[in-house]
Amino acid sequence: MQKVRIRRDDEVVVSVGRDKGERGKVIRVQAEEGRVLVSKVNMIKRHTRATQSNAGGIIEKEAPVSISNVQFYCSNCDQGVRLGMKLLEDGAKVRHCRKCGEVVDN
Repeated sequence: MQKVRIRRDDEVVVSVGRDKGERGKVIRVQAEEGRVLVSKVNMIKRHTRATQSNAGGIIEKEAPVSISNVQFYCSNCDQGVRLGMKLLEDGAKVRHCRKCGEVVDN
């Protein structure tokens, strides 16, 4: 299992593939599979049968994207960046932007 520094509600930018350059918020992180679900990215269509709870039809939803194909979006750098970990003076372990050094976690 690889290290996952991207968390839910992070803003990420897709760096590879058909949705390259698209930005979105992370909905779910599947660390075991090495995938993330990003809002409005990698949209697929599913044909669903009608049930008692929902009407059938063609539903558009997000499909998981590999973690290696997304980068954290740093608002300070205005682009996708890699994240690093560092210890603060008070002993807290936080994520930081590798380009500008700004601390990402609150």
